[in-house]
Amino acid sequence: MAGAFGFKGCQKIRGPQIRNLLEAKDFFLFDCDGVIWHGEKAITGAAKVVSSLIRQGKNVVFVTNNCTRPRENYVHKFYRLGFTDVMLEQIFSSSYCSALYLRDVVKVRGQVFVMGCDGLRRELQEAGIPCVEEADDPDATIYDCALAPDVKAVLVGHDDKLTFLKLAKASCYLRDPDCLFLATDNDPWHPLSGGRILPGSGSLTAALEVSSGRKATVIGKPSRFMFECISSQFRGVDPAQCLMVGDRLETDMLFGSNCGLDTMLTLTGVSQIEEAQEYRDSELPTKHSLVPDYVVDTIADFLPAFEELEEQSN
Repeated sequence: MAGAFGFKGCQKIRGPQIRNLLEAKDFFLFDCDGVIWHGEKAITGAAKVVSSLIRQGKNVVFVTNNCTRPRENYVHKFYRLGFTDVMLEQIFSSSYCSALYLRDVVKVRGQVFVMGCDGLRRELQEAGIPCVEEADDPDATIYDCALAPDVKAVLVGHDDKLTFLKLAKASCYLRDPDCLFLATDNDPWHPLSGGRILPGSGSLTAALEVSSGRKATVIGKPSRFMFECISSQFRGVDPAQCLMVGDRLETDMLFGSNCGLDTMLTLTGVSQIEEAQEYRDSELPTKHSLVPDYVVDTIADFLPAFEELEEQSN
Protein backbone atom coordinates (compact mmCIF):
# COMPACT_ATOMS: atom_id res chain seq x y z
CA MET A 1 0.00 0.00 0.00
CA ALA A 2 1.25 3.49 -0.79
CA GLY A 3 1.14 5.99 2.03
CA ALA A 4 -1.32 8.85 2.00
CA PHE A 5 1.39 11.33 1.00
CA GLY A 6 2.94 9.43 -1.89
CA PHE A 7 5.92 8.01 -0.04
CA LYS A 8 7.18 4.65 -1.11
CA GLY A 9 6.82 1.86 1.40
CA CYS A 10 9.00 1.87 4.46
CA GLN A 11 9.56 5.64 4.44
CA LYS A 12 11.04 6.98 7.67
CA ILE A 13 9.24 10.19 8.54
CA ARG A 14 9.60 12.97 11.08
CA GLY A 15 8.66 16.57 11.79
CA PRO A 16 6.32 18.13 9.20
CA GLN A 17 5.57 14.75 7.61
CA ILE A 18 4.26 13.39 10.91
CA ARG A 19 2.28 16.59 11.49
CA ASN A 20 0.60 16.25 8.08
CA LEU A 21 -0.20 12.61 8.81
CA LEU A 22 -1.72 13.48 12.20
CA GLU A 23 -3.91 16.11 10.55
CA ALA A 24 -5.04 13.70 7.82
CA LYS A 25 -6.06 10.80 10.04
CA ASP A 26 -9.04 10.59 12.38
CA PHE A 27 -8.60 7.09 13.81
CA PHE A 28 -5.43 5.69 15.39
CA LEU A 29 -4.98 1.99 16.19
CA PHE A 30 -2.08 1.08 18.46
CA ASP A 31 -0.60 -2.27 19.32
CA CYS A 32 0.46 -2.36 22.99
CA ASP A 33 3.52 -4.54 23.65
CA GLY A 34 6.56 -2.93 22.05
CA VAL A 35 4.63 0.19 21.02
CA ILE A 36 2.98 1.57 24.16
CA TRP A 37 4.98 -0.32 26.77
CA HIS A 38 7.59 -2.97 27.49
CA GLY A 39 6.22 -5.17 30.24
CA GLU A 40 5.60 -2.88 33.20
CA LYS A 41 7.43 0.13 31.75
CA ALA A 42 5.75 2.61 29.43
CA ILE A 43 7.58 3.70 26.29
CA THR A 44 8.95 7.18 26.99
CA GLY A 45 6.44 9.78 25.79
CA ALA A 46 3.72 7.25 24.91
CA ALA A 47 1.25 8.44 27.55
CA LYS A 48 1.60 12.03 26.33
CA VAL A 49 1.07 10.94 22.72
CA VAL A 50 -2.16 9.13 23.61
CA SER A 51 -3.52 12.02 25.69
CA SER A 52 -2.55 14.52 22.97
CA LEU A 53 -4.39 12.53 20.29
CA ILE A 54 -7.50 12.35 22.45
CA ARG A 55 -7.25 16.08 23.24
CA GLN A 56 -7.03 16.76 19.48
CA GLY A 57 -10.36 14.96 19.07
CA LYS A 58 -8.89 11.85 17.46
CA ASN A 59 -10.30 8.36 18.01
CA VAL A 60 -7.75 6.07 19.67
CA VAL A 61 -8.09 2.31 20.13
CA PHE A 62 -5.68 -0.39 21.23
CA VAL A 63 -5.52 -3.71 19.36
CA THR A 64 -3.53 -6.43 21.06
CA ASN A 65 -3.09 -10.15 20.49
CA ASN A 66 -2.19 -10.59 24.16
CA CYS A 67 -5.06 -12.75 25.43
CA THR A 68 -3.73 -13.32 28.95
CA ARG A 69 -5.81 -10.67 30.72
CA PRO A 70 -9.39 -9.37 30.45
CA ARG A 71 -9.99 -5.81 29.25
CA GLU A 72 -10.69 -4.61 32.76
CA ASN A 73 -7.12 -5.53 33.74
CA TYR A 74 -5.80 -3.63 30.73
CA VAL A 75 -7.56 -0.49 31.96
CA HIS A 76 -5.81 -0.90 35.31
CA LYS A 77 -2.45 -1.37 33.60
CA PHE A 78 -2.89 1.70 31.42
CA TYR A 79 -3.73 3.78 34.48
CA ARG A 80 -0.85 2.30 36.47
CA LEU A 81 1.59 3.28 33.71
CA GLY A 82 0.28 6.84 33.44
CA PHE A 83 -2.34 6.52 30.69
CA THR A 84 -5.20 8.17 32.57
CA ASP A 85 -7.41 8.85 29.51
CA VAL A 86 -7.90 5.25 28.36
CA MET A 87 -11.37 3.72 28.73
CA LEU A 88 -12.53 0.10 28.54
CA GLU A 89 -14.31 0.75 25.22
CA GLN A 90 -10.99 1.62 23.54
CA ILE A 91 -9.40 -1.79 24.20
CA PHE A 92 -9.75 -4.64 21.70
CA SER A 93 -7.84 -7.75 22.74
CA SER A 94 -7.83 -11.07 20.93
CA SER A 95 -9.60 -12.64 23.93
CA TYR A 96 -12.39 -10.05 23.89
CA CYS A 97 -12.82 -10.37 20.11
CA SER A 98 -12.87 -14.17 20.43
CA ALA A 99 -15.74 -13.85 22.90
CA LEU A 100 -17.62 -11.58 20.47
CA TYR A 101 -17.02 -14.02 17.62
CA LEU A 102 -18.38 -16.95 19.60
CA ARG A 103 -21.36 -15.04 20.96
CA ASP A 104 -22.39 -12.80 18.06
CA VAL A 105 -21.06 -14.36 14.85
CA VAL A 106 -21.29 -18.14 15.21
CA LYS A 107 -23.70 -17.96 18.18
CA VAL A 108 -22.17 -21.04 19.75
CA ARG A 109 -24.66 -23.36 21.45
CA GLY A 110 -22.74 -25.53 23.87
CA GLN A 111 -19.50 -25.41 25.80
CA VAL A 112 -16.11 -24.13 24.68
CA PHE A 113 -12.95 -26.05 25.49
CA VAL A 114 -10.24 -23.48 26.22
CA MET A 115 -6.53 -24.08 25.83
CA GLY A 116 -5.58 -20.82 27.47
CA CYS A 117 -5.16 -18.88 30.67
CA ASP A 118 -7.68 -17.55 33.19
CA GLY A 119 -7.87 -14.13 31.52
CA LEU A 120 -9.21 -15.71 28.34
CA ARG A 121 -11.77 -17.73 30.28
CA ARG A 122 -12.93 -14.60 32.09
CA GLU A 123 -13.62 -12.78 28.82
CA LEU A 124 -15.71 -15.71 27.61
CA GLN A 125 -17.61 -15.97 30.87
CA GLU A 126 -18.37 -12.23 30.87
CA ALA A 127 -19.87 -12.70 27.40
CA GLY A 128 -22.07 -15.51 28.77
CA ILE A 129 -20.20 -18.30 27.01
CA PRO A 130 -19.87 -21.52 29.06
CA CYS A 131 -16.43 -23.11 29.25
CA VAL A 132 -15.56 -26.72 30.01
CA GLU A 133 -14.38 -26.96 33.61
CA GLU A 134 -11.07 -28.75 34.13
CA ALA A 135 -11.45 -31.12 37.07
CA ASP A 136 -9.26 -34.10 36.20
CA ASP A 137 -7.38 -36.16 38.70
CA PRO A 138 -3.65 -35.30 38.61
CA ASP A 139 -2.93 -38.83 37.39
CA ALA A 140 -5.60 -38.83 34.67
CA THR A 141 -4.63 -39.66 31.11
CA ILE A 142 -6.43 -39.45 27.78
CA TYR A 143 -7.21 -43.16 28.18
CA ASP A 144 -9.41 -42.70 31.26
CA CYS A 145 -10.32 -39.01 31.62
CA ALA A 146 -13.83 -37.67 31.17
CA LEU A 147 -14.73 -35.83 27.97
CA ALA A 148 -17.53 -33.24 28.02
CA PRO A 149 -20.45 -34.27 25.76
CA ASP A 150 -21.48 -30.86 24.40
CA VAL A 151 -18.26 -29.15 23.29
CA LYS A 152 -19.03 -27.02 20.23
CA ALA A 153 -15.75 -25.11 19.94
CA VAL A 154 -12.08 -25.39 20.86
CA LEU A 155 -10.35 -22.06 21.45
CA VAL A 156 -6.55 -21.88 21.65
CA GLY A 157 -4.72 -18.98 23.29
CA HIS A 158 -1.60 -18.47 25.36
CA ASP A 159 -1.44 -21.27 27.93
CA ASP A 160 1.51 -21.35 30.32
CA LYS A 161 -0.03 -24.40 32.01
CA LEU A 162 -0.41 -26.47 28.87
CA THR A 163 -0.36 -30.21 29.45
CA PHE A 164 -0.28 -33.16 27.11
CA LEU A 165 -3.74 -34.09 28.42
CA LYS A 166 -5.17 -30.71 27.34
CA LEU A 167 -3.73 -31.16 23.87
CA ALA A 168 -5.08 -34.70 23.65
CA LYS A 169 -8.56 -33.64 24.80
CA ALA A 170 -8.69 -30.80 22.30
CA SER A 171 -7.67 -33.24 19.55
CA CYS A 172 -10.51 -35.54 20.53
CA TYR A 173 -13.11 -32.77 20.51
CA LEU A 174 -11.97 -31.64 17.07
CA ARG A 175 -12.69 -35.07 15.60
CA ASP A 176 -16.27 -33.80 15.49
CA PRO A 177 -16.49 -31.82 12.22
CA ASP A 178 -19.17 -29.59 13.78
CA CYS A 179 -16.82 -28.51 16.56
CA LEU A 180 -15.28 -25.12 15.70
CA PHE A 181 -11.50 -24.71 15.85
CA LEU A 182 -10.50 -21.15 16.80
CA ALA A 183 -7.29 -19.43 17.82
CA THR A 184 -7.00 -16.06 19.53
CA ASP A 185 -3.94 -15.26 17.41
CA ASN A 186 -1.07 -16.91 15.56
CA ASP A 187 1.88 -15.08 17.14
CA PRO A 188 4.73 -17.63 17.14
CA TRP A 189 6.75 -16.18 20.04
CA HIS A 190 7.26 -13.14 22.24
CA PRO A 191 10.58 -11.57 23.28
CA LEU A 192 11.75 -11.72 26.88
CA SER A 193 14.70 -10.02 28.54
CA GLY A 194 18.13 -11.57 28.24
CA GLY A 195 17.53 -12.84 24.72
CA ARG A 196 14.99 -15.46 25.77
CA ILE A 197 11.64 -16.00 24.07
CA LEU A 198 8.20 -17.15 25.15
CA PRO A 199 6.30 -19.48 22.79
CA GLY A 200 3.13 -17.76 21.61
CA SER A 201 -0.40 -18.92 20.91
CA GLY A 202 0.58 -19.71 17.34
CA SER A 203 2.98 -22.43 18.46
CA LEU A 204 0.23 -24.14 20.48
CA THR A 205 -2.21 -23.78 17.61
CA ALA A 206 0.30 -25.37 15.23
CA ALA A 207 0.62 -28.41 17.50
CA LEU A 208 -3.14 -28.86 17.58
CA GLU A 209 -3.44 -28.35 13.81
CA VAL A 210 -1.03 -31.25 13.32
CA SER A 211 -2.74 -33.56 15.79
CA SER A 212 -6.27 -32.77 14.57
CA GLY A 213 -5.55 -32.45 10.86
CA ARG A 214 -7.56 -29.20 10.82
CA LYS A 215 -6.77 -25.51 10.35
CA ALA A 216 -7.77 -22.97 12.97
CA THR A 217 -9.75 -19.81 12.29
CA VAL A 218 -7.63 -16.97 13.70
CA ILE A 219 -9.55 -14.16 15.43
CA GLY A 220 -6.83 -11.63 16.30
CA LYS A 221 -4.33 -9.79 14.09
CA PRO A 222 -3.69 -10.14 11.19
CA SER A 223 -7.30 -11.30 10.70
CA ARG A 224 -9.80 -8.63 9.64
CA PHE A 225 -12.24 -9.62 12.38
CA MET A 226 -10.65 -7.38 15.01
CA PHE A 227 -11.19 -4.37 12.74
CA GLU A 228 -14.77 -5.49 12.15
CA CYS A 229 -15.27 -5.46 15.93
CA ILE A 230 -13.98 -1.88 16.07
CA SER A 231 -16.19 -0.81 13.14
CA SER A 232 -19.25 -2.29 14.85
CA GLN A 233 -18.64 -0.29 18.03
CA PHE A 234 -17.48 3.05 16.59
CA ARG A 235 -19.59 4.96 14.08
CA GLY A 236 -18.26 5.99 10.72
CA VAL A 237 -14.90 4.21 10.78
CA ASP A 238 -13.35 4.85 7.37
CA PRO A 239 -10.25 2.72 6.64
CA ALA A 240 -8.80 5.59 4.61
CA GLN A 241 -8.87 7.76 7.74
CA CYS A 242 -7.13 5.16 9.93
CA LEU A 243 -3.50 4.60 10.86
CA MET A 244 -2.32 1.29 12.32
CA VAL A 245 0.78 1.66 14.51
CA GLY A 246 2.64 -1.49 15.51
CA ASP A 247 6.01 -3.12 16.03
CA ARG A 248 5.61 -6.45 14.23
CA LEU A 249 5.59 -6.75 10.45
CA GLU A 250 3.96 -10.17 10.21
CA THR A 251 1.17 -9.19 12.58
CA ASP A 252 0.53 -5.45 12.80
CA MET A 253 1.55 -4.37 9.29
CA LEU A 254 -0.22 -7.33 7.68
CA PHE A 255 -3.32 -6.57 9.76
CA GLY A 256 -3.33 -3.01 8.49
CA SER A 257 -2.83 -4.17 4.92
CA ASN A 258 -5.63 -6.73 5.20
CA CYS A 259 -7.99 -4.03 6.48
CA GLY A 260 -7.02 -1.35 3.97
CA LEU A 261 -5.30 0.90 6.55
CA ASP A 262 -2.14 2.95 6.27
CA THR A 263 0.52 1.45 8.53
CA MET A 264 3.36 2.71 10.68
CA LEU A 265 6.20 0.64 12.14
CA THR A 266 7.75 1.83 15.39
CA LEU A 267 11.24 0.53 16.08
CA THR A 268 10.76 0.02 19.83
CA GLY A 269 9.63 -3.59 19.51
CA VAL A 270 10.19 -6.82 17.57
CA SER A 271 10.73 -5.82 13.91
CA GLN A 272 13.44 -3.54 12.57
CA ILE A 273 13.63 -1.42 9.44
CA GLU A 274 16.11 -3.76 7.71
CA GLU A 275 13.51 -6.55 7.75
CA ALA A 276 10.89 -4.21 6.32
CA GLN A 277 13.26 -3.14 3.54
CA GLU A 278 13.92 -6.79 2.65
CA TYR A 279 10.19 -7.39 2.32
CA ARG A 280 9.82 -4.19 0.27
CA ASP A 281 12.52 -5.33 -2.15
CA SER A 282 11.29 -8.93 -2.36
CA GLU A 283 10.15 -10.33 -5.68
CA LEU A 284 7.32 -12.15 -3.87
CA PRO A 285 4.15 -10.01 -3.97
CA THR A 286 2.89 -11.59 -0.74
CA LYS A 287 5.80 -10.03 1.16
CA HIS A 288 4.74 -6.52 0.16
CA SER A 289 1.74 -6.72 2.51
CA LEU A 290 4.21 -6.83 5.40
CA VAL A 291 5.83 -3.52 4.48
CA PRO A 292 4.82 -0.44 6.51
CA ASP A 293 3.93 2.80 4.78
CA TYR A 294 5.80 4.78 7.42
CA VAL A 295 8.52 4.16 9.99
CA VAL A 296 9.35 6.07 13.20
CA ASP A 297 11.93 5.35 15.87
CA THR A 298 9.26 5.63 18.58
CA ILE A 299 5.75 7.04 18.85
CA ALA A 300 7.34 9.80 20.94
CA ASP A 301 8.35 11.18 17.51
CA PHE A 302 4.72 12.42 17.38
CA LEU A 303 5.34 14.94 20.18
CA PRO A 304 7.06 17.74 18.20
CA ALA A 305 4.20 17.57 15.70
CA PHE A 306 1.66 18.08 18.49
CA GLU A 307 3.61 21.10 19.71
CA GLU A 308 3.50 22.61 16.22
CA LEU A 309 -0.24 21.98 15.94
CA GLU A 310 -0.87 23.57 19.32
CA GLU A 311 1.20 26.61 18.35
CA GLN A 312 -0.85 26.99 15.17
CA SER A 313 -4.12 26.88 17.10
CA ASN A 314 -3.03 29.54 19.63
